[in-house]
Amino acid sequence: MKSTDSLYNIGKVKISDISSKKNYLRTLIVLGVVFGDIGTSPLYAFRECFSYKYGIEATQQNILGILSLIFWSLIIVISLKYTIYVMRADNEGEGGILALLALLISSKKVNRKFTWIIFALGIIGAALFYGDAMLTPAISVLSAVEGLEVASPAFGGYVIPTTLAILILFFFFQSRGTAHIGVFFGPIMLVWFLTLFVLGIVWVVKAPNVLYSLNPQYAVEFFINNKSPGFFVLGAVFLVVTGGEALYADMGHFGKIPIRMAWFILVLPSLLLNYFGQGALLLATPEAVGNSFYQLVPVWGLYPLIVLATVATIIASQAVVSGAFSLTSQALQLDLLPRVRIIHTSSEEIGQVYIPIVNWVMLAGAVFLVLNFHSSGNLASAYGVAIAILMIITTMLMYLCAILIWNWNTLVALALTVCLLVVDSAFFGANIVKLDQGGWFPFLIGAIVSIIIITWSGGRAQIEKKFRKDELSFETFLADTNLKSFPRVSGTAVYMTKNPGGVPNIMLHNIKHNKVLHKRVIILNLHSEHVPRVPWAKKLEVEEIAKNFFRVIAHYGFMETPNVIFLLKRLKEQHGIKYNLDDTTFFLGRTTTIIRKAKGIAGLKKKLFSFLLHNMQPATVYYKIPSNRVIEIGMQVDI
Repeated sequence: MKSTDSLYNIGKVKISDISSKKNYLRTLIVLGVVFGDIGTSPLYAFRECFSYKYGIEATQQNILGILSLIFWSLIIVISLKYTIYVMRADNEGEGGILALLALLISSKKVNRKFTWIIFALGIIGAALFYGDAMLTPAISVLSAVEGLEVASPAFGGYVIPTTLAILILFFFFQSRGTAHIGVFFGPIMLVWFLTLFVLGIVWVVKAPNVLYSLNPQYAVEFFINNKSPGFFVLGAVFLVVTGGEALYADMGHFGKIPIRMAWFILVLPSLLLNYFGQGALLLATPEAVGNSFYQLVPVWGLYPLIVLATVATIIASQAVVSGAFSLTSQALQLDLLPRVRIIHTSSEEIGQVYIPIVNWVMLAGAVFLVLNFHSSGNLASAYGVAIAILMIITTMLMYLCAILIWNWNTLVALALTVCLLVVDSAFFGANIVKLDQGGWFPFLIGAIVSIIIITWSGGRAQIEKKFRKDELSFETFLADTNLKSFPRVSGTAVYMTKNPGGVPNIMLHNIKHNKVLHKRVIILNLHSEHVPRVPWAKKLEVEEIAKNFFRVIAHYGFMETPNVIFLLKRLKEQHGIKYNLDDTTFFLGRTTTIIRKAKGIAGLKKKLFSFLLHNMQPATVYYKIPSNRVIEIGMQVDI
C-alpha cells in the first residue's frame, strides 16, 4: 500500500524533475485516463459545425472561421483556463468541483452567511457532471461505430446493435476494475493521438492555407458574415473542449506536471492538426462534410481506424465513468449522499473504486440515449448544455479561490473572471437552445441528483439537531451517582456517534434497558474533513474522560473510506487501548422516521428522505464491521 503522505506531493514537482523518467511514465498513463474524452472529440465535433441544424455551408471562409474558433477555444478554455489557471486550485493535490468546494468552505475567510451559496454552486456543478457522464459513453462509442456506415452503407443497420453490445460489455466489466488493464490505456491512446497527428498533417501539407485560421480575424468575420447561425454554431464548437473538466478532476491521481506535459507536447498539437486536416479535406472535397474524420484515411486504412477509434472511445468512456465513481465516493464521505456499496478494485492504488448502483444507472442512461437519439449527430444536440453551466460555476468558484485563498488583487481577479465568463457565457448561450433537442436530459439527471443531495443533507441536519437537543453532556452523565451501581461486564463497547461532544443516545438506551456498562467504553466519531486525506499522525484524537472510558475522534478526508477494525488496531498500537475483537461489541443506531403530515413539496421531500434513509447501505458493511459483533438499537424521530 502506498503511503498517503507520498500522495500529497503529487503535482508539487520541481522544474528540474520535469524530465525524470517517473514523470514521462506518468505522462504516458495520463493519456489513457485524463484525455480520453477530449481526445475523441475529432470524431464528431468538426463535422457537427456543418450540421444542417445551423445552415452553415462548407465554404472556404466558413471553414477557416470555424477552425479559428476551434483553435482559440482550445487555447483559451483548455490551455489557459484549465491547464494553467484552474489546476492551480488544488486541495492538497486533489482537484474537481467537490475538492474546490471543500477548499473554499474550509477557508476561514469565507463569510459563513455566503457558505450556502458556495455549497449550492458546488452541488449543482457536481450533479450536472452525472448527466455528462452518461452522454460521453453513448456519443463516443456511437460516433466510432458509425464509421461502419462510411465503409459500407450495408452496415447501417448494425450500428445501433453494435453500439449497445459494446456499451453493455463495457459497463459489465466495470466490476473487474481498471487496476490490471489501465496500464494498456496509455500506449493505446498514444497510438491514437499519433494517428490524429499523422492524419491531420498529411492533409495540412496538401492545403497549408488552413493555417490562416490561426488569425482570430477569421473567427470575427465568421460571426459577422453568418450572424445568429454563426453564434449558435458555437454549440458545436464547444464539443472540442468538453473534456476540460477531466483535466482538473483527475489532477489528484497524476499531478499537474504530467497533465500539462501531455497536453502541450502531444494532445494539443495532435488535436489541432487533426481539426486543421479535416478543414483541409473540406476545402478540397466539400461533399465529405458528412463524416470528415473517417474521410481523412485512405480506403485501406478505414477498418483499422474504426477499430482504433472504438477502442479509444471505450477508454474515453472509462475515464468519465471512473470520474463518476470518484465523485460519488467523495460525496459519500462529505455526507452529501446516503451510503451505498463501494468496492475497492485495487489493493495498491488509492481511489480506484467501483460503485454498482452508479454503474447500472449510467448503463441504463447510456442505452436510453442510444435508443432515443439513434446517431451521434442527434446526441451532439444533448451534449454540452450541462458542461457549459459546470464551466461557468468553476469560473465563479475560482474567483473566490483567487481572492480568498491566493490573496489576489480583487481587480485583477475580477478582470480575469469577467474575461473567462464572457467565453463561458457565449458557449452557454449557444447551447441553451439545445434544450428541446435533447439538452433536457443532462438537466433532468442533474436536477434528480441535486434534489437527492439537498433532501439528504437537509434531512440529516434535521435529525442531528433533534438528537443533539436530547443528548447529555459527559460531565452530567459521569456525575450521576447511579452510574456507579451499574455492573461492569467484561469486554469493550464501541458506540459510534455523529456528535463526540455528547453521550450517544444509543448508549443511554442501552443503559436504560440493560442497566450495565462494559469494562471498556469507546465513544467513536468518524469526522469527515474538507481535505482529500488525513495522515495517520493527525488522524486520531484520543481522550480518556474517565477510567477506561475513551472518546475517540477519527479524522478522514473525502478521498478516504473509514475501516473501523483497522482503526481500532491503530488505537491499540499507538495509544495502548486494549482491544480484542472477540470480546468487542459495536453499538449502532438505526433511525426510523415518522413523517408528520405535510402537503406539497415538503411532504414529498420527507417521503424521499425516509426512502433514502431506509434503503442506504448498513453501517456494518460500509465501515467494515463484523455483523456478528453488532447490536443495533432502533430509534424513532419525527420529521
